[in-house]
Amino acid sequence: MPRRGLILQTRTHWLLLGLALLCSLILFLYLLECAPQTDGNASLPGIVGENYGKEYYQALLQEQEEHYQTRATSLKRQIAQLKQELQEMSEKMRSLQERKNVGANGIGYQGNKEQAPSDLLEFLHSQIDKAEVSIGAKLPSEYGVIPFESFTLMKVFQLEMGLTRHPEEKPVRKDKRDELIEVIEAGLEVINNPDEDDEQEDEDGPLGEKLVFNENDFIEGYYRTERDKGTLYELFFKKADLTEYRHVTLFRPFGPLMKVKSEMIDITRSIINIIVPLAERTEAFAQFMQNFRDVCIHQDKRIHLTVVYFGKEGLSKVKSILESVTR
Repeated sequence: MPRRGLILQTRTHWLLLGLALLCSLILFLYLLECAPQTDGNASLPGIVGENYGKEYYQALLQEQEEHYQTRATSLKRQIAQLKQELQEMSEKMRSLQERKNVGANGIGYQGNKEQAPSDLLEFLHSQIDKAEVSIGAKLPSEYGVIPFESFTLMKVFQLEMGLTRHPEEKPVRKDKRDELIEVIEAGLEVINNPDEDDEQEDEDGPLGEKLVFNENDFIEGYYRTERDKGTLYELFFKKADLTEYRHVTLFRPFGPLMKVKSEMIDITRSIINIIVPLAERTEAFAQFMQNFRDVCIHQDKRIHLTVVYFGKEGLSKVKSILESVTR
């Protein structure tokens, strides 16, 4: 029995070994079938029966790369256009909202300060900080100084006119008069209705009533305008029975620039008018007409020339020159 079991075990061992060798052979044949060809002359994927070299695939890759770059450039341009349109729409919406707020609330001296848009208030406060209101500015020379102009209820004195002419402005323009009257009324509002942060004490009249200032208490004022920032006003008030002056400083800041209109002007049909005053000098005029014919008539054509001649001497020659050019 032991000997028969040993023979059976040996046969089983050889059978398993044969199966393993057979599987290895099958796997080896499968790998040979699936392995890529290593021959240098073998054809690469493409059209059947045609060989492709390295240059072909480099050209193909370059063509694909150019195609993708063109596509990417087109997409970037479309994205930039969309961003620009979105920004324009946002600006229009913001402008309409600001106009709506301004129309509903009103931005003025007597209005509520919190009703104005915060960004506009920040801009106006920045204008005050930039101007020479609280602190001065270093100037390169005396020519950079912006002079003040003084005014009263009835007169305006312009210091920029110098000493050669009388500095009093006669008559005062309506827009300037309305501006100064508005400033005086604003100064009276500040004095008669002070804010909590104003450094002034409430004074009473002789009978204990509240002291109220009016236009007749205005003594004098000074103002000057910085073109890019605003106008500064210094106002002085005084009651006849008091020994103290009231000094009020106001500033009218200029707002940001706003686009009113943007249009394209077609000048292809526009006519240019040239007016030439002339007295004698017919030879110079003949040379001028020669240049005028070569440049204006032969090229631009839409030119209208008017010659204003002073005197009679040489007039006939000028007419003959004009007639010859006309022909």
